[in-house]
Amino acid sequence: MTIDTAGPLNANGVPLPPPEAQVLKNGLPSTLPDIDPSRLTIIRAAVLKFLPEANTLVFGEVPTDHMLYMDFSPDHGWSPPQIRPYGPLNLDPASSCFHYCPNVFEGLKAYLGPDGTPRLFRPQLNMERMVRSAERVALPPFNADALLILIKRLVALEARWIPRARGCSLYIRPTLIGTRPSLGVSASRHAALYVILSPTGPYIRDKDGKGISLLAMSDQVRAWPGGTGGFKLGLNYAPGFAAQRTAAALGYQQLLWLLGETVAEAGAMNVFAVFERTDGALDVVTPPLDGTILPGVTRASVLSLLSHTPLTAALPQLPTDVRLHTAERTLTMSELFAAAGAGTLREVFCVGTAAVVIPATRIGWQRRGGGSADAEVQDIVLPVVGGEGSLAHALWERLVDIQEGRIEWEGWGVPCDVAVA
Repeated sequence: MTIDTAGPLNANGVPLPPPEAQVLKNGLPSTLPDIDPSRLTIIRAAVLKFLPEANTLVFGEVPTDHMLYMDFSPDHGWSPPQIRPYGPLNLDPASSCFHYCPNVFEGLKAYLGPDGTPRLFRPQLNMERMVRSAERVALPPFNADALLILIKRLVALEARWIPRARGCSLYIRPTLIGTRPSLGVSASRHAALYVILSPTGPYIRDKDGKGISLLAMSDQVRAWPGGTGGFKLGLNYAPGFAAQRTAAALGYQQLLWLLGETVAEAGAMNVFAVFERTDGALDVVTPPLDGTILPGVTRASVLSLLSHTPLTAALPQLPTDVRLHTAERTLTMSELFAAAGAGTLREVFCVGTAAVVIPATRIGWQRRGGGSADAEVQDIVLPVVGGEGSLAHALWERLVDIQEGRIEWEGWGVPCDVAVA
């Protein structure tokens, strides 16, 4: 008996299994080609740009010479990846990303180690979070390990862009957008994935370079239970721009997002508060990951360092007799104001990829006024502003040492030890 094996083929001429045998992932057949680093092609820029001075760097303003690009369609799966000169994308005006915001991104950094090798800081956590974010907005799935290999190749190619000044780095922005060329309101089965790079210096500073001021508004929220606050999506950011403008008009540099009077995040950063106990020990509190809080890589790293025993091995800049107790629990504005009044609020600091660790100098609470610039604001002025002996200072010093490869710590530093053709 002769069995006819002919059937439908994918774009590469490979027979597709019958529909009942195809495992769906994000609504797409798992048999479609995934990201394949072995198919990478590199097109080098004909003319390289001049490198900016480290002391002139502004976050995200100067792109490097090259970018990584690939796209996905339900017909061919992921295209062969390409590193090519930095430039505009060619997108259909009806693309989903412009109308319904299926846009996902990540933020991580590259540093130069003491041996001159580019290094990444815990990039696997960024890749895992990007996968979760893509699933949340029903974008096509991708192999995170393969994407990380390609990011290393791009960083290695652009290594000359990594600033050598302490606290500076090369910011990496992987981005996944829906490109379905239709106005139909449904998940995008087409996508583009690209990675761009930008050298960066300190993210946020006041005029003295010591910290930032925060304004807490009670009438606007960043995220809510069951929403998308726990994912890194473009749609989470634009609704905060008008509130940020109001904060600036009132003399504050960042928003402290609330849900009711419960503290959530500061701008796009996670928040920590430090309280002093009657016995002199310190409670270090950060809001829990309840779905409204982004699970930050720096947040996870700070909690890990704070819980290390002995603590002085993780944070040698602190006094040897300091005792810390960390907690992930609800933190309210009333608690902050009461502790400030009692003299037990030691410091508040914010953490994130861009800022690393930055202390708050003061916190204002706008309880009413509809977000208007003439509303009543009550202030907390923080007693410790990130100097020697503060927890914020110790954490910044240790994290930067790990990121820049001066200290090896639990495999957090990942070298970009890949060959570039």
